[in-house]
Amino acid sequence: MRLATSEQLIQTQGLGAALERWLRPAVGFAHPRDVLKDPLLDAQEKRAVLASWASDASAVQDQPTLRWLLGTAEPVPLADIREALERLDRREGLDA
Repeated sequence: MRLATSEQLIQTQGLGAALERWLRPAVGFAHPRDVLKDPLLDAQEKRAVLASWASDASAVQDQPTLRWLLGTAEPVPLADIREALERLDRREGLDA
């Protein structure tokens, strides 16, 4: 999986930014809807970022309805992540 470390990203933002995005795919995303809007990620890559964000590994201690993915500025509600995944599912359904 590329996770936006494409040649286009390297050319436009530099190798450092591309490596940072690969190592911490949520860098630059403040909210799950930002993942959906990213033109450099395909649907599979968007799903991988959102799934990582929704995972129990990103759960905020003592606040199970919040997720804080490494590379993001603050936690977001799990419901927002689920909504983004559902929107991605609907988009893929329309494309099929």
